[in-house]
Amino acid sequence: MIERYTRPEMARLWSPQARYEAWLAVELAACEAMEDEGLVPRGVASRVRARARVDADRIAEIEEVTKHDVIAFLSQIEEQVGEDARWLHLGLTSSDVLDTSFAILLTQATDLVLEQLDALLAATKRRALEHKHTPMVGRSHGMHAEPTTFGLALASFHAELQRDRERLERARERIAHGKISGAVGTFANVPPSIEAAVCAELGLEPEPVSTQVVPRDRHAELFSTFAIVGATIERIAVQVRHWQRTEVGEAAEPFAPGQKGSSAMTHKRNPILSENLTGLARMLRGYASAALEDVALWHERDISHSSVERMIGPDATATLHFMIFRCARLIDGLDVYPERLRRNLELSGGIIYSQRLLLDLVRAGVPRQRAYEWVQRNALRGDADFASLVLADADIGRHLDAAAVKRVFDPAYHLRHVDDIFRRVFGEEGT
Repeated sequence: MIERYTRPEMARLWSPQARYEAWLAVELAACEAMEDEGLVPRGVASRVRARARVDADRIAEIEEVTKHDVIAFLSQIEEQVGEDARWLHLGLTSSDVLDTSFAILLTQATDLVLEQLDALLAATKRRALEHKHTPMVGRSHGMHAEPTTFGLALASFHAELQRDRERLERARERIAHGKISGAVGTFANVPPSIEAAVCAELGLEPEPVSTQVVPRDRHAELFSTFAIVGATIERIAVQVRHWQRTEVGEAAEPFAPGQKGSSAMTHKRNPILSENLTGLARMLRGYASAALEDVALWHERDISHSSVERMIGPDATATLHFMIFRCARLIDGLDVYPERLRRNLELSGGIIYSQRLLLDLVRAGVPRQRAYEWVQRNALRGDADFASLVLADADIGRHLDAAAVKRVFDPAYHLRHVDDIFRRVFGEEGT
């Protein structure tokens, strides 16, 4: 994890101390379950729980000799608890501890992401309602298309983020699976009832067929979902970057007192937050690609996935968590310029109303292709006000009088269903 892009709560979750404490939680849950079935003497788990304290530095020292992290961990616990430590890891293999604890950490990390996502959803909702009726020009292919509102753009972000939240909840459910099935997953030295008890204690579900590891399609789904959420944030960021362009000037990122935009050009107010989010979204797609590569392991297990997950587990969750936090601040503090929005709406001289004019001509009895030709020849002139050109066009004038033509150039016609759309996204709060 890079400190610059990691929030404190996510850094704590992926610290060596937290990782080893998750391992200890798995070992203690297994020991307690075995006590209940008479496989371990009564009282062992409580004594171990009372004495065992994770010492990440000591584990690192031991691992320098053992070259095996789980053995180093167990050795450090044994130093503290003595004879009772022989009952830990009974019938287990390293993947029982590693995969089950990884599921714990990934679900906790996803919970942090979901909590931050709720803050972003609240921000997009507030700003969408604020600018529900702030008119602006909609664009397709980067060109002026037809009128819309700034609030509708934000409502679109909100609806997509709602879908992202649903995706994350499903992926969290999918990843919350553990395994205590031993080497190659046959339960040869530990009965399935132990796995069931451990997973229930830790808030997980047992993996139906674990081989020696939890199948990595679960992890690939989670990291792919992270990438999708990142893509949504990138869509928001790209839009903000466009709005902030000098030639557009419709909205801008917040700019703090004392903030500087350029070491050379004092006038610069650059969209650095959005550009940063665009870059980090690329990283999330890379993590998803690596997770997909981990699905195809050899036979019952190999450890080609291990080095990957040691990196992408902390990095992907920390990156997404940071991105959502930054995006929420971006939306909350976004400066919106209604006058510039209005000016840009009128910039193209009224040609954005060409479709309504076309349809009114069709309703007046003109064949569609002929009406299209009449409207287009005026719209492509570009050297005069579109309404004036239309009013002077004899062909159009035979079918639409001046009052009918003037009605075409009313943006309210295009925005009359905004309340209906908002109701779809926000329910009755949107009306």
